Amino acid sequence: MAGHSKFKNIMHRKGAQDKKRAQLFAKLGKEIMVAAKMGGGDPDSNSRLRLAIQTARAQSMPKDNIERAIQKGAGGGDGTDYEEIRYEGYGPAGVAIIVDVLTDNRNRSAADIRSIFNKGGGNMGETGSVSFMFDRVGQVVLKGDAADAETVFEAALEAGAEDVVSSEDAHEIICAAEDLSEVSQALEERFGEPDESKLVWKPQNLTPVDGDAAESLLRLLDNLDDNDDVQNVYANYDISDEVMEKIANG
Repeated sequence: MAGHSKFKNIMHRKGAQDKKRAQLFAKLGKEIMVAAKMGGGDPDSNSRLRLAIQTARAQSMPKDNIERAIQKGAGGGDGTDYEEIRYEGYGPAGVAIIVDVLTDNRNRSAADIRSIFNKGGGNMGETGSVSFMFDRVGQVVLKGDAADAETVFEAALEAGAEDVVSSEDAHEIICAAEDLSEVSQALEERFGEPDESKLVWKPQNLTPVDGDAAESLLRLLDNLDDNDDVQNVYANYDISDEVMEKIANG
């Protein structure tokens, strides 16, 4: 249960929180709008929408922005048809990378993502080239002070979760993808609204990265995450806290 989780989304890395709030809210709003358009505007009967709203609230997205995105989606959207696409490839040191995209222009996104991979010392592969090294699972993140590790562990297993990784900062609960809504709801009733509740790509094994390769990799992941069409970035890297701190401090 103890220890530092190594499969966190790029959004959770030190320094990533400094990204522009407007861009973050735009991405969260897009997911809410698409979820409402696909399954209706009632979060009680639309689990994807409910999870998207939870994540937006945890990121302090204003209530008005959330409601506007729901109304826009439930009303048929803004006339833009968004397509969900997964891009896969390799970064420096052979790290496997998955990029989840919501786009209204597949050709633009493909060209942009390929360019970012190439400029960052990586290369984009075919669909399926790296996803076999990841598992699609549900992830619920609670604040570290929500409860002690043992309490969260027992509650999570009781709710149907498969694993819990606790640190000072957070408790990360992993469950089967199809159980995410149920597990998230049970934990919310017990500990309050989670920081995050969504489907993620969890690497089966991690690739150790150090030195210049680590810095190049993090730059590539940041550039991918900064792209407006990109919703989430996942990678199977293992960078020590010491190296991360050194890079963060320049």
